[in-house]
Amino acid sequence: MKTRILYTAIMSCLALSAMAQVSFFGNDEPIYEVTPARSTGLSKIYVLYDTNGVGMQYEASTDARVTWYVFSDMGAAYPNPVYGVSRNGRTTRLPNVYPNMGYVIEEGTDVTYVWVVNYADYYLQLHSIVPEAASDCGTATMQVNGKGDDIEYYTITGVRQVLDRELQLSYNTLSWSDEEMQWVQIDTVEVQSSLKGTIVVPAPLCNTTFRLRGDRFLEFWDEAVEVESNDTYVTSAVDVHTTAVQEKREIDNERQTEGGGLGGSAPVTITFSSYCTDAVVHKEWQMAYDSEFSNLILRLNQDETEQTFEEAGTYYWRFVGSNEDGSCEAYSETYTVNIGVSELVCPNVFSPGTSEKANDVWKVSYKSIVEFHCWIFNTWGNQIIELTDPSQGWDGTYRGKLVKPGVYYYVIRAKGADGKEYKLSGDINIIRFKQNPYDTGGTSGDGGVQTED
Repeated sequence: MKTRILYTAIMSCLALSAMAQVSFFGNDEPIYEVTPARSTGLSKIYVLYDTNGVGMQYEASTDARVTWYVFSDMGAAYPNPVYGVSRNGRTTRLPNVYPNMGYVIEEGTDVTYVWVVNYADYYLQLHSIVPEAASDCGTATMQVNGKGDDIEYYTITGVRQVLDRELQLSYNTLSWSDEEMQWVQIDTVEVQSSLKGTIVVPAPLCNTTFRLRGDRFLEFWDEAVEVESNDTYVTSAVDVHTTAVQEKREIDNERQTEGGGLGGSAPVTITFSSYCTDAVVHKEWQMAYDSEFSNLILRLNQDETEQTFEEAGTYYWRFVGSNEDGSCEAYSETYTVNIGVSELVCPNVFSPGTSEKANDVWKVSYKSIVEFHCWIFNTWGNQIIELTDPSQGWDGTYRGKLVKPGVYYYVIRAKGADGKEYKLSGDINIIRFKQNPYDTGGTSGDGGVQTED
């Protein structure tokens, strides 16, 4: 008999037979049913508020013989017959449940395996919860006074398992909100599978109280118990959120470094901002030439700073926030700012007045030019225009009139973010263009203004 039951039990681990109806009578409270993992071999675990005076019955699906057995920590391979089971048609009844035991119910060749828990033997009691003074930057520890043994059961192969009580430890912490651009206080819940004298959870980022409530079975019966800490937990944990926003420049003749990211063509202006949690007291932005920050070249004790980069190279930025005694620190992500080397290229042909935005303005092509001065002259040496920024250009006019086609000359003195100095000069060729329909004509002057015959 034992061998046959063990064989059937092992087969049921993979494919349980169609279970007929198991029910209880004589109980005042509803039954909490748990469907365990298939690997346990059990069809159901029934948690009864109190098994005292409660009976159990099985409604067979056929007229086959029904036999009851019970098993404990040895598993279903070592069952004991159940005596006192009555039968009325297809219904078999056990007048008094054996608590905290497994049941094997054979109906012909079909076998049903269940476990019955008497919750009264594991009733949860909570007396107090006391958080310890913060001593760890990453965790918070509290001591719990109460009673609630592990609710254990055994698989059909005799493996000990414990039912999850799902105790809820709730407290406040802070969470970063991208929408509000600030740290916001939220309620958080840490689920505890069993009652422990010491509970350790992630450290809250704000001062808070702790509340322990449960368990899921008492919640089901509307008898949940809870305790709350009397003293406020003062946090030492810290966290920071930072942003780096680069000032945008939409200049058509400035060449940007490919690949995106912070930096590009100098000068580059970036605003670094930090947002800290409650316990942060000391704040510092750090800049270095190396990503390990082994040699800091700038330290700023402020939440926000605007920096303009005018020298080529790679810069690393990060923010550090710490609590009052410096025992807890939080670091932001590392921002890499790449400022490119300088370039300056001068075109020698353009055709103002032909068609708008089609080579109608003379501009240099540049990158990372931090100082710039350009003079343009006509063939007689008269100055046509002076430019003081590389983004500026010449539209081919002098005193409001388009100049004649021909050769003009530029002289440039500039300096790059990499320290390179530019001393350039050359010619600018204006090709002949069609009459501007809006040009009323005029007389040529120092600029060589074009007139129509």
